[in-house]
Amino acid sequence: MAQGAPDLFVVCKKCGSEVSPYITECPYCGTRLRKRAPRIERDGTVAEPKIRRRVAAPRLGRLRPGEIPGIRGEHLGRPWATIALVALSLFGYLLLSITNRGDVAVAGPLHGEWWRVVTSPFLYANVWYELVSVVAIGVFGWLLERRHGPVTVVLLFLAGGAGGAALEAVIDPFPVALGGNGAALALLCAWAVPDLIRRSRREDYEGDLLGTMVIAIVLLLIPLADREASAIAGFAGAALGMVAGLLLSRRRIR
Repeated sequence: MAQGAPDLFVVCKKCGSEVSPYITECPYCGTRLRKRAPRIERDGTVAEPKIRRRVAAPRLGRLRPGEIPGIRGEHLGRPWATIALVALSLFGYLLLSITNRGDVAVAGPLHGEWWRVVTSPFLYANVWYELVSVVAIGVFGWLLERRHGPVTVVLLFLAGGAGGAALEAVIDPFPVALGGNGAALALLCAWAVPDLIRRSRREDYEGDLLGTMVIAIVLLLIPLADREASAIAGFAGAALGMVAGLLLSRRRIR
């Protein structure tokens, strides 16, 4: 028989019957002879079917720091610092409902209890005030945490919130500074300043500056609607956020 020519028959290993080489199962006992029938070429030769190998689907590698402008690769997970700050703020509303605000917040002379400037940004007596502030903290804290990591978010929150409450206690003889309007404005301004710089340079920027401005105005005007929110803390937080934004922009904009 010529090389490459098909065999006249094959023998079933189970029943010993001679069967055609072009079938996949023995017609007598049903034993599987081959996975696929052979392909017959034009010259009459038989070519065994080629086994197709599965090609692995391409997978994206881990994002490297600096690969996408404005996003650090090591902080694409959950924003744990922002989540913790939001959770503490929500818990503070419940805490204030069962305690005397003068004992845990800046709601009168401190008498040396300066630790209250740290707890005061987490405490709210008005649910609408809390809603605006906590939403702003959550949004801009998350955006900042993507850019610069959790430490920056926590430091800015404390600088704007606790720092603003402390300034209120120094200036006003009967200070009242509940809630995180100062902390929210610090986070907001620190996030917005780099985009404002890019816009002034006519470069592409990633944020919605118009929407950010509306939120900032609402936060600044909250003390007019709620006397327990401090205007001094709000403006102090905004100023601190702008300074921090200028410093952080040097790390991003070259």
